Amino acid sequence: MDVDDDGTAAGDAASRRREQRRRRRANAAGGRRLRHEVKVTEAEEAQLKARAAEQGITVPRLLVEAALAGGGETATQRREVAAQLFATYRLLAAISNNVNQIARATNATGDAQPETAATLEAVRRTALRVDAALEGMVASS
Repeated sequence: MDVDDDGTAAGDAASRRREQRRRRRANAAGGRRLRHEVKVTEAEEAQLKARAAEQGITVPRLLVEAALAGGGETATQRREVAAQLFATYRLLAAISNNVNQIARATNATGDAQPETAATLEAVRRTALRVDAALEGMVASS
């Protein structure tokens, strides 16, 4: 059996990723028999469709998540922020590896390494991404 980095079976991880990208909500045991009809203007419809497309979900899912979010962000928005933070974390790990390699080479030779400036600029850019992600989280709460 193939196992992913986090110790789960590869098929389970693929299934989990597929579930996270789902446009519709997961099936509910016994189904969903209750229904609500919402009338909107053409402009409101355009805004709903744009926001749903932006989040990669359906308009009904957007409405349900927004209504049940208690005034905060929707579950989809939280997943998107989490995905951005995980991507930033992976980028920071790669950059820290580069910084360690540069420090090791500099200590061994006594000469500054040519990639030092580019690596430090990557650190600055990543720090700005972290700041932007955190500001987005604060603004949406």
